[in-house]
Amino acid sequence: MREAGAVGLLLVLAGVSILLSARFGAVPLTSTEVLSVLTGGGSETHRFIVLELRLPRALLGILVGGGLALAGAVFQALLRNPLAEPYILGISGGAAAGAVLVLSLGLASAASWFLPGAAFAGALLAIALVFGVAVSADRRLDVRVLLLSGVVVGAFFSACIALILALAESEVVRSAVLWMMGSLAGATWQTVGIVAVYTIPSCLLLLTLARALNLMSIGEETASYLGTEVEGVKRLAYGVASLVAAAGVAFAGVIGFVGLVIPHGVRLVMGSDHRMLLPLSFLAGGAFLTLADLLARVVLAPTEIPIGVITAFVGVPFFLLLLRRSLRA
Repeated sequence: MREAGAVGLLLVLAGVSILLSARFGAVPLTSTEVLSVLTGGGSETHRFIVLELRLPRALLGILVGGGLALAGAVFQALLRNPLAEPYILGISGGAAAGAVLVLSLGLASAASWFLPGAAFAGALLAIALVFGVAVSADRRLDVRVLLLSGVVVGAFFSACIALILALAESEVVRSAVLWMMGSLAGATWQTVGIVAVYTIPSCLLLLTLARALNLMSIGEETASYLGTEVEGVKRLAYGVASLVAAAGVAFAGVIGFVGLVIPHGVRLVMGSDHRMLLPLSFLAGGAFLTLADLLARVVLAPTEIPIGVITAFVGVPFFLLLLRRSLRA
């Protein structure tokens, strides 16, 4: 009953976050005007604002935030480290390097897909490098080797970014820094569709691994005795979770904190059973990022704050409160 209530509450919260995102922004709209648009009416201007600008942005926030949170929960389970997050494998570094390279070459304005395409390619390259190094060192995909590989690959891409920015013009540096802070401003229905194709099937696949992750959290040897194909589960979970994170980073930039705080917060409240932790993390992460994006748009409107700033400012106190509650309990 408690789990069903939590799922229902987060579903309502996600729905409310979407409606609030459609309601508020630089252009003021009333609830009546938004409902009129959603029911097929409204003026052309209102329809464009709600249907072409705000709704795609809200849905992209649900997909990216949910994907990052779910990937974070999976990484924390596999690495048995509560501080793990999607970027621990160097994914953000690879994506940022690809995006900065395109910006420095002046190709971002040539086609709308160049920037996210380069970021996604950089993220996939980072994943391939991390897995290649980890497998060459230990065929069993040892957790410690994987962590070290991620740190090394992330440091390499950070050095590449620093070199590119040192040689780039000031306008390129500004654009690169803003992209690396994260934003949902480029959301379109096409973008939502592309992210959904990567995120939804991948997240459903990760949900099927919940029982195996529960067993592996006890210990890999115990999980193997109980019939879990440990190495296969690790490779599949690492790869799919990395793909989810890469898709989110490619189209929304480097948004930190979601993959760390959300799963940990859900775990503190609901426990460590991954059958509930994974879907609740997705719902909570999606609602959190959509509401953070809303705050980024309205706090200093018409100026938009980078969403990474909002996720940090909102997430840190929330995380500390949950941690304090857990310690008291």
